[in-house]
Amino acid sequence: MKWIYAVVILPIAIALAIAREDQETKREASRSILERDDQSDVPGKEIVIGTATLPKGAIVGFHTHPGDEAGYVVRGTLVLKTRGKPDRIVHAGDSFFNPRGAIHSLQSPDSAGLAVSTWIIDKGAPLATPVP
Repeated sequence: MKWIYAVVILPIAIALAIAREDQETKREASRSILERDDQSDVPGKEIVIGTATLPKGAIVGFHTHPGDEAGYVVRGTLVLKTRGKPDRIVHAGDSFFNPRGAIHSLQSPDSAGLAVSTWIIDKGAPLATPVP
């Protein structure tokens, strides 16, 4: 039932995030949480849906998540850096996956970018933990 919310809310959230991105003048990346719900029949887990808005030249520093992340690039061309793997260029329309604990970073070197992600994480844990 909660996935129905994603189908209804996600297109609206994407449109709002795009509008917000167009007004963005700073080079800092920002994350917005759109929905947070307990995962049905899985105690201790929650599903979080959110966006990452990256103005041109922005970098989301290296970090980890306390669970899995599945993402989709809505706008722009981004560079996904995962420690121990080659850099991956992801364009609008591409998806990506970061398993629990993967140390990764996202950059928008040449154009503004927008990604939407769903995380299935440990309930009550911080969504992201910075890693030096």
